[in-house]
Amino acid sequence: MTSVSSCRPAVYVILFAVFLFTGCSSMSTDQRSRIEASAHFNKAEDRFENTDGTANEKSFGALAGLASDYFNRPDDPNEETGFPLLAPSRQTDSARQAIWVGHSTVLVTIDGINVLTDPVFSDRASPVSFAGPKRVVPPAVTIDDLPQIDAVVISHSHYDHLDLPSLTALHARQDQVTFLVPLGLKELLQGAGISNVIELDWWEEVMVGEVKFTATPVRHWSSRTPFDRNQTLWSGWMVNFPDYAFYFAGDTGYTDDFIETRERLGAPDLAAIPIGAYDPREFMKASHMNPEEAVQAFEDLQASQAIAVHWGTFKLTLEPLAEPPQRLRDELARKQLKADRFIALTHGQKLPL
Repeated sequence: MTSVSSCRPAVYVILFAVFLFTGCSSMSTDQRSRIEASAHFNKAEDRFENTDGTANEKSFGALAGLASDYFNRPDDPNEETGFPLLAPSRQTDSARQAIWVGHSTVLVTIDGINVLTDPVFSDRASPVSFAGPKRVVPPAVTIDDLPQIDAVVISHSHYDHLDLPSLTALHARQDQVTFLVPLGLKELLQGAGISNVIELDWWEEVMVGEVKFTATPVRHWSSRTPFDRNQTLWSGWMVNFPDYAFYFAGDTGYTDDFIETRERLGAPDLAAIPIGAYDPREFMKASHMNPEEAVQAFEDLQASQAIAVHWGTFKLTLEPLAEPPQRLRDELARKQLKADRFIALTHGQKLPL
């Protein structure tokens, strides 16, 4: 692997690219007023905060140090080989099913209603196409192959979750899709030409057809440029179909918010819970769960079943790409929980519900 000294220029190139190609974000007066009215926005500090008052602030030096460690990381064979990919078209359809498209993108179908989470179909999780974490497994389906999508939920602004090229491509092909975003992100999508955007604060809810969507608190942070850290909200989503509940945790560290979500909204039938991007632990713990914490979140939610997301698609952090599902299986065994209650699906695998 490349030495630290030789990789530093690459770090600086990417940091410069972020400044050059993203620039300063801006928002309207109306948008700003709604943000400042939120109970979760600290006007004195000019930022959104987690329910415990933290904001996961990191110094530039800490971020640069992590970037240096990342570019000097040990070899990971799965960065070259990827993982198996199942073609959804070769699997039997069910009236109720979930397909793991990759990373945090899940297609949930309940009796003809299709909900898509954090659609990322680009080759890189990055503001630029020539640098940044590259996919090790292609998306299990293409945007052209998607069924008619009723709603898209976005968890937060990070590039591995909010991929504007994917969203604009989906909107161009299916202009009736409703996009649901956390508070502060509506104008970003509208500025890209996307209509039918609804933004919600934590615990706000909206009906889209027969389905109720509720934005729920999780423990994370937001940023798309060096200038907008924690200026937009992050969230999980409870999606209540007429007789089925799906919870999407988005991207989160471990938090008591899972217990409050279950107490307020009930236990979901299915939860999509992140299990990867957790090392180095001291740096990542506040915003990313490890597999053991993910199992605790599953128990807190009292979900009937869960699928693992946020692993095995992009090399974002230092743990081996193949490690999260093995640690998940080990933790389920340690807690004497059935392995099929919390599954790390193969990319493209359909799970009948």
